[in-house]
Amino acid sequence: MLRALAIAHYKWGVTKKTACSYRDLVIWQRAIQVCVAIYRLTKSFPREEIYGLSNQLRRASVSVPSNIAEGYGRLTREQYRHFLGIAKGSNLELQTQLVIARELGFSDPQEIDRAESLSFEVGKMLTTMLKGL
Repeated sequence: MLRALAIAHYKWGVTKKTACSYRDLVIWQRAIQVCVAIYRLTKSFPREEIYGLSNQLRRASVSVPSNIAEGYGRLTREQYRHFLGIAKGSNLELQTQLVIARELGFSDPQEIDRAESLSFEVGKMLTTMLKGL
């Protein structure tokens, strides 16, 4: 079972031959990049959005790498899939909120495009990992 998980980690997102840590997962690293991009993006949002859309975007972005890491630390494949599924849902929530931010003109469209592009990449990686487990 552990060998199968190690193979799945290698095939779907590990930077090295053996995954010693969730930090070795390319998908986790990319999700961290999304999170940083979201925090930078929301700095320019209107002040009245600090507890609104800005907060929602930040929480959803933090949820993605957090659930990837938590799933990695679980003992069974089913538990890992469960947390990857939560990460996928949070990533889709994030993408929806970016559309809203763009429609409201809350930030530079190029910054939103960058965050959205990274989020799409993470989404594809999550789908591939879920199919492989």
